Amino acid sequence: MVPITRILPLITLAAVTVCVFAESDANDVNAVFPDARALYLDLHQHPELSNHEAQTAATMAAKLRALGYDVTEHVGGTGVVALLKNGAGPTAMLRTELDALPVEEKTGLSYASKVRTKDDSGADVPVMHACGHDVHMAALYGTAAIMARTKSTWHGTLMLIGQPAEETIGGAIGMVKDGLFTRFPRPDVAIALHVFNELPAGKVGVVPGIYDSNDDSLRLTIYGKGGHGARPDTTVDPIVIAARTILALQTIPSREVKPGELAIITVGYVHAGTKNNIIPDQAELGLTVRTYKPEVRTQVLSAIARIAKAEAEAAGAPREPSIVKYETTDAVYNNPALAERLRVPLEAALGHDNVSVEAPKTGSEDFSVFVEQGIPGFYFNLGGAYPDKFAEAKAAGVPLPSNHSSLFAPDLDPALRTGITAEIAVLQNLFSSSPEDLKKLTAEAPR
Repeated sequence: MVPITRILPLITLAAVTVCVFAESDANDVNAVFPDARALYLDLHQHPELSNHEAQTAATMAAKLRALGYDVTEHVGGTGVVALLKNGAGPTAMLRTELDALPVEEKTGLSYASKVRTKDDSGADVPVMHACGHDVHMAALYGTAAIMARTKSTWHGTLMLIGQPAEETIGGAIGMVKDGLFTRFPRPDVAIALHVFNELPAGKVGVVPGIYDSNDDSLRLTIYGKGGHGARPDTTVDPIVIAARTILALQTIPSREVKPGELAIITVGYVHAGTKNNIIPDQAELGLTVRTYKPEVRTQVLSAIARIAKAEAEAAGAPREPSIVKYETTDAVYNNPALAERLRVPLEAALGHDNVSVEAPKTGSEDFSVFVEQGIPGFYFNLGGAYPDKFAEAKAAGVPLPSNHSSLFAPDLDPALRTGITAEIAVLQNLFSSSPEDLKKLTAEAPR
């Protein structure tokens, strides 16, 4: 917990800044909104898969360059870095993602995506901005336009990041390895938001400390001995071993992890066999593992390996299973003092009742990579649900379509306006401090 004596002076600073915001920036949001909305519609109709965001990146780069930003493209692949240097002061990084998902859109919207493309395996797949990255990009653009138009009200360096490949957990580390924090100014703070249907449009949520979960993607291959489906006695059936393994894995969260600690093991796919009367030589399982704490993460991954090996041995498999970790990222961590400070201007800009303190999520993403470089982070939730649908769903106890759903469609106008307003409020507040003040604020003992 942050001592109140550390927070009070900063709250006073925040209050001064948000008064300025309340008087002037609402008109600025109205002025940039039509262009930001038009950009959203364009991006939504032209989504691109991870590591293939060439047109998306080019669009964002051109838009930001036209606003007067110093833009560098192809950072860590298709990544974009845009700088607006405005005198002495802190460096604040605002990040958006560029990529979409292999999902067929079923929203019925007039501007729904109809894009199909080849994925990395050569398969023909539909593409949709089913995670809201189009909202994030449009909000960043609107924010960029306002910050460029109001340079007399702030001082410092604004660093905008268009990050590729968030959905495949590779874009952030790719940008870092390509010199994000050596070729460009090192940020004093890193900011990002994410739109969800778990809040109605017009609201935002703040999560101090652990924001989301560690994520480990595993490819578990079970080896058997194939043969005729009518002669199972001459085989070692990997599908049966896989079935036993899937059920046994669920005892890890329920019987091995301490109650109250997060541990999720989901088997998202099972690939095995080619014909109903053929027992295959192997079966492949795709797992996602979610945890909050490092020690629980280690415990769960070790238990998965132990159970998979034991089930194979019990069935007389010819060799041990193989486990390949092919995507992994740590939990995003919000600096608690920074989150507490920035909640104040958000409440002033949006209204006290439109800012809530939320619990950590079980999703994952690679914004954590930036925080792990020693940069204090603030990642917050943006409401996207239609308020009436949100109220109906809450009353009925039925969740609205989540991110990654073919039906995911945020209430665009209020969500986008709120995203721009929130980002401006946060940035104006940060730029009211010196780099030394921000460093002092965010200094804390290791978690």
